[in-house]
Amino acid sequence: MIGLILLIVAAVLVLLLIGIYNRLVALRQNCNQAFADIDVQLKQRHDLVPNLVETVKGYAAHEAGTLEAVIQARNAAVTAERTGDPKTMGAAEGMLGAALGRLIALAEAYPDLKANTNFQQLQAELSDIENKLAAARRFFNNAVGEYNTGREQFPAVLIAGPFGFGSRDFFDVGEDQRVTLDQPPQVKFN
Repeated sequence: MIGLILLIVAAVLVLLLIGIYNRLVALRQNCNQAFADIDVQLKQRHDLVPNLVETVKGYAAHEAGTLEAVIQARNAAVTAERTGDPKTMGAAEGMLGAALGRLIALAEAYPDLKANTNFQQLQAELSDIENKLAAARRFFNNAVGEYNTGREQFPAVLIAGPFGFGSRDFFDVGEDQRVTLDQPPQVKFN
């Protein structure tokens, strides 16, 4: 009789362990999928930036500093994307977003550029990508929050570490960049 009870208890524990493990795997896969969605939007954004810079260059060639800053920020973002680290990528993307904001602000100083159909189309595409990227970041950060919560809850916390379920980082543009992104770009007419 005692052997049967121990066998039932062991079976319940094994089933509980399998259930917890499978839940953690599902949460981790949600994080991976959400991160892949961000990656797709970032690639589209990075591909759009050179076209936008070339369009602006035709109208505002003497704004070389701003154009160079955008290219450098894009290159840093592409390099950071290769790391796969959300913190590094978030910081680089925040810098790119700020540089793009300054680039778009140039249109106010150049009416011909602002009226250019190609520029308007690129600007609309960038706006669409930025909206999709914001949604993808929210989805990723939600998935990371659920995953981290799931792995830290009892009894999952007992098996998360030994089975390789480490903590995940949120995709954050960083405090310094958030302040920059929250401020409207400055447009000066000299």
